[in-house]
Amino acid sequence: MSERIVRRVPKLRDLREIIQLKPGEFNATKRRLSNANTIWDLRKIAQQRTPKGPFDYTDGAADGEIGLRRAREAFEDLEFQPGILRDISQVDMSTTVLGSKSSLPFGLAPTGFTRMMHTLGERAVVAAAESAGVPYGLSSVGTTSIEKVAETAPNAQKWFQLYLWKNRDQSLALIENAQAAGYQALIVTVDVPTAGNRLRCLRNGMSVPPQLTLKTFADASYRVQWWFDLLTTEPFKFAFDSSGEGEIKDLVDKLYDPTVTFEDLAWLREVWDGPLIIKGIQTVADARKAMDFGADGVVVSNHGGRQLDRAPVPLHVLPDIVDAVGQRGTVMLDTGIMHGGDIIAAVALGADLALVGRAYLYGLMAGGQAGVTRAIDILASEAERTMKLLGVSSINELNPDHVRLMSRRQLLHPQTVAGYPNRELSSV
Repeated sequence: MSERIVRRVPKLRDLREIIQLKPGEFNATKRRLSNANTIWDLRKIAQQRTPKGPFDYTDGAADGEIGLRRAREAFEDLEFQPGILRDISQVDMSTTVLGSKSSLPFGLAPTGFTRMMHTLGERAVVAAAESAGVPYGLSSVGTTSIEKVAETAPNAQKWFQLYLWKNRDQSLALIENAQAAGYQALIVTVDVPTAGNRLRCLRNGMSVPPQLTLKTFADASYRVQWWFDLLTTEPFKFAFDSSGEGEIKDLVDKLYDPTVTFEDLAWLREVWDGPLIIKGIQTVADARKAMDFGADGVVVSNHGGRQLDRAPVPLHVLPDIVDAVGQRGTVMLDTGIMHGGDIIAAVALGADLALVGRAYLYGLMAGGQAGVTRAIDILASEAERTMKLLGVSSINELNPDHVRLMSRRQLLHPQTVAGYPNRELSSV
């Protein structure tokens, strides 16, 4: 005999316990950001609120954008190896990099033209970094001066990113300005001997100087807030332009110097007495040579896929570079990071710190400083959850045993994938 369902009249208090309406939020920015649960959600909001030119400048990469896709694919393809029955009631995500503490295992990478994404630009980003207790890097082609960024967040851990200008005296002036303003480290980007072929920028007229098309203007026309902010705030002032008299067209003559060699690193080592980091390292040989010429560390990076398309995938070459130079100095990684688990994987494979760029720029476009903070919070929450599920309570406990570095094309680094045959795979 089957059981009969016994029914009753529901009571109001029963409904109150299972149906709780989300409180209304009248602030539009807070409402948008509270509904973003991933960096991809922030990207969607950013795309809706930002003209196509600035959005594609941030979102795009070089040529067919294969390098960027492969960098993200590398994080998708890896396999975590969790430990169970560990006490993870307290998780410490802090770490030490370049002699200073970071509350989280990632920092905010230097990005150019940041005020195109939001009128507060670098000031919003460095303020969010200061609040979160993470490092921030100001780009030479940032759109806020070295001094203004320093004044905005005096207690932030600030690094200055340098492109070696053709005029070395101008480079020296930038270095001296950064030193005087209290920047703790110098990051020298070395993978720009010439401009990458960024097709989205070319199609939108986002060249240097800009040559905007009617289509670009039409797309931007209904982004009223973006235009209002652009036209009613101070003109862009580049970090490299201490006089305030430079023009955007000057970048063409200044930025790309095909004559830069390792010998220039020796000169930089003489004029900068703080930590010297070389960004754009993609091979073991260059990592070793950078350290030989006086670097204190390297950033394993292919410039977010924005320079040489189909360049080495940073995550794939990270273990070998850590093995080669990790005992000699700091190793950081960027490119392709869109989830806190990506950060944890990079640290487990030997990176001292991960650097995020696009991820926080999506937040900036979505909601200014609050959007950058939301991006940091999302990544931090994902990173903490990943650590707990791995059975890890401290950043120092992470090691290569927590990650199997794999590819949908073939297995990589057989020493980290014990038990798997070294053969071609159709998929993983």
